[in-house]
Amino acid sequence: MSTEIFSAAKLAAPRLAAAGRAEKDAALLKIADLIESRKNEIIEANDADVCAAREKGMREVMLDRLVLTAERIGAIACGVREVAALPDPVGVVDRGYVRPDGLRIERRRVPLGVVGIIFEARPNVTVDAAALCLKSGNACVLRGGREALNSNGALAGIMRDAVESAGLPADCINFLADTTREGANAMMHARGFIDVLIPRGGAGLIRAVAENSTVPVIETGVGNCHIYVEKTADAKMAESIVVNAKTSRMSVCNAAESLLIDREALGMLPGIADALREKGVELRCCPECLAVLDGRASKATEEDFAAEFLGPVISVKAVGGVDEAIAHISRFGTGHSEAIVTSDYFAAEKFLNGVDAAAVYVNASTRFTDGNEFGLGAEIGISTQKLHARGPMGLEALTSMKYTVRGNGHIRK
Repeated sequence: MSTEIFSAAKLAAPRLAAAGRAEKDAALLKIADLIESRKNEIIEANDADVCAAREKGMREVMLDRLVLTAERIGAIACGVREVAALPDPVGVVDRGYVRPDGLRIERRRVPLGVVGIIFEARPNVTVDAAALCLKSGNACVLRGGREALNSNGALAGIMRDAVESAGLPADCINFLADTTREGANAMMHARGFIDVLIPRGGAGLIRAVAENSTVPVIETGVGNCHIYVEKTADAKMAESIVVNAKTSRMSVCNAAESLLIDREALGMLPGIADALREKGVELRCCPECLAVLDGRASKATEEDFAAEFLGPVISVKAVGGVDEAIAHISRFGTGHSEAIVTSDYFAAEKFLNGVDAAAVYVNASTRFTDGNEFGLGAEIGISTQKLHARGPMGLEALTSMKYTVRGNGHIRK
């Protein structure tokens, strides 16, 4: 069954690649309209997923990622319309050269072909991924987790209906309902059918795909993000940024999981700690920070400094300046998003230049690492690797390059 789906996507890809902006945008707007008009169908399917997840004991913070309300469905449809309004990257010429002999060489953007996405419990990813692939001229194969099987199936079915009614092949959007390991393995070994594979989810999923796939992989998402409070930081600003980065939404990859604080700024720690505890966050601290908090926290382990908690826990460590903060991030960070809070221009520049991550912030929350916040529209994921794409991946990241060469009987001597 999976091979049939992959073949269907491969056959649909050239038709979609040849579609103009008007045709693709019409399909996207139809998707948005149908998602809104059939929201009851989506909510019914989602209710089944949520009930099953609760029965299996899914944590509330993860349940929040699964739930679809009428408001969230409206936001998903709005996101599709925003993608439709974005410029079409396909066909854009970013480099041109005319040789002395008149040979004209241009480099233009083209779709990747068939994009496979393996993701976990967030059903909005089904629509975000399909919309971005459609706009960038790529057929897609979507394979979500078993927790959201009914929700994903309903959304994919609606999108296929919309695309077909707009005059494009329904197989521009494909849904793999096989949530077993065998289903994921089939996608990982669909070389010749799928051109690139993008895993979105936890560290285990991303590592499994990166290590086992014969299809090229873009790694995304694992986020052990740090906030470093430098000694010149404004105390109120530091508290506000740390609390926002950690607690505005704890289950996402751009949430802060680690707090680093300069030894000369440890006087700010009790206030930050109290603000975090008011939000229900447990602090796991190094001995220096534990002493400052009079034991009102637990002792951190080495594993805590490397953890992506995705919940109400944060690791806390005292450091002796920017260099030590950068060294700690280099050891434990995941290349996602890192931030410094400081009033020192030189400390800020040293941090910006020294930290190796997809997004590095000065005096701002890591929660901004998001395609929409960065002006890209919806995102396919946040790449933490260095080749082809890095950071929030929008439409341009879903294209490759092709050289077109025009001559008049030119031959090379």
